[in-house]
Amino acid sequence: MGMKSPAELIQKLRHQWDSRLLRESRLLGGATVWPVDIAIGKPSPSVMRSDLDAVMRHVQAWRNISIGQVVWDSVSYRATAEPVEVPRYWRLDRPTDWVKACGDSLVRAEFETLANLVEQTDAIFHSLFIRRRSLWRGRPLVEVIQAARLALVLEPGYAKGRPLRTLSVEGIDTKFFERNASLVTRLLDVRFDDEVSRLGLEVFLGAFFEGDHWLLLVDMDGNLLPFQKQRVSSAELASADLPGERVLIIENESCLHQLPDLADTIAILGAGFDLGWTSNPCLCNRQVGYWGDIDTWGLQFLAEARENLPSLTALLMDEATFDAHIDSAVHEPVAAGAEASTGLYQVEKSLYKRLLNQPNGRLEQEFIPTETVQAAIRQWFQSSH
Repeated sequence: MGMKSPAELIQKLRHQWDSRLLRESRLLGGATVWPVDIAIGKPSPSVMRSDLDAVMRHVQAWRNISIGQVVWDSVSYRATAEPVEVPRYWRLDRPTDWVKACGDSLVRAEFETLANLVEQTDAIFHSLFIRRRSLWRGRPLVEVIQAARLALVLEPGYAKGRPLRTLSVEGIDTKFFERNASLVTRLLDVRFDDEVSRLGLEVFLGAFFEGDHWLLLVDMDGNLLPFQKQRVSSAELASADLPGERVLIIENESCLHQLPDLADTIAILGAGFDLGWTSNPCLCNRQVGYWGDIDTWGLQFLAEARENLPSLTALLMDEATFDAHIDSAVHEPVAAGAEASTGLYQVEKSLYKRLLNQPNGRLEQEFIPTETVQAAIRQWFQSSH
């Protein structure tokens, strides 16, 4: 390794600031990380023989450095009568040394913002703020701090069916969630193991959907819709006269590849908790099936759909299915609630209670074999004739 100038190592330190892992380690690591030694290298014997002036300029440049400490060493060369004192490491003792050494106004401004966030928010969020600068860049600092405080208050079902804009907590205004939904979601993900991103903020908080939520319609017959797949907003679904005799409602879009071809049937995927459209009167004249995850949220969604469609048939959401594929079950980080919904049948309530106490209480739809899924859907099809 050749000798590095202060300018070269300043550039290196600046690039290191953009590494989220280094930034997190150095800003939160304390005494386990600091001091940090950056290798300067030493002049090669050939440089000592051929360009002693360059070596002297290199040495003088490092003597002029006043940030941190420059660690020196005596090195013997054949070309010199005496050992030469050369700089070997640039030692930075603390994060402020790193920021000063970068000599960059943007780095300094970001460090000051992070210092404020660390000082004024709960420690549970510090890693996220340091790793994900996009969450706070360009936002008023006061709103970021407000969002962090809000995220400590919110719990599953907090909205109780109200629109997010009507929530009055931590001094937020009616447009706060509109401006900061992604930030609040990521903060809540820290507390709830990414469950909020998986479900969506409105679903997790039990809020009323005000905007358009687009669902995927699939023509399982092949002749019922202009396209085999198309997106329709939940607002339109609430009043559309849907084709076919049967409608299969599916919680997650990722199950599309598991569906068989079926006559006179359409599938609606990706509904989650946005099930208000199931009050569409035309569905009362259809055979309706519902298939979701076997976890507390999936059963909660089933109960919501059944509120509008009491005669719907639940598919693959029973204890036998769970037991048959229990090796594919995973931990459910956050339950939909401590009690099962009144919209569940007694056997479903028993399953709900079991899932609450099961270490791995989530069987996602995608992990049920395709042949099992298609057999269950075809059985529903036959029984609905």
